[in-house]
Amino acid sequence: MLNRRKFLGRLFLGAIGIGGLSLFTNRLAAQNNTNDKSSNTMSNETIEKIELSKKEWLDRLTPEQYDVLRNAGTERPFTSPLDKLYDDGTYVCAGCDLPLFESKTKFDSGTGWPSFYAGIEGNIETKTDFKLILPRTEYHCARCGGHQGHVFNDGPQPTGKRYCNNGVALKFIPA
Repeated sequence: MLNRRKFLGRLFLGAIGIGGLSLFTNRLAAQNNTNDKSSNTMSNETIEKIELSKKEWLDRLTPEQYDVLRNAGTERPFTSPLDKLYDDGTYVCAGCDLPLFESKTKFDSGTGWPSFYAGIEGNIETKTDFKLILPRTEYHCARCGGHQGHVFNDGPQPTGKRYCNNGVALKFIPA
């Protein structure tokens, strides 16, 4: 049985054809690469990657964390206690403890998810996803590849970015 995302994705692919999608994806990827460099979220090749088996991830994470980090799921809005937390500290990946955001970059986006205008340089990687048909920039942890959320161009200055993060994908470490 197809789930909604797969059905819509297949419908979209059939409607525009594979050739059109490739051209569109290549143009979008080039644009995203430019955007990534300007927002200081370039991949850091000095970070040692970790790869765990499905069982190891299941042992390490809660079911909610596993769904978000390993299956690119999304938690319901307004359910994370991190959404309204504004203490000084660092937000780290719940999968591997890599620092992703400093608390000084957090802001209230009103979306119901913790939001940041900048990530820690080199610790976030991005890619384009088409899960909701329209392209979005997904970001993930540079060490474990855990899905964190999506980045949008409607955030505050100085970057204009909004890193919309799933709260279960993060842990807060107080300063």
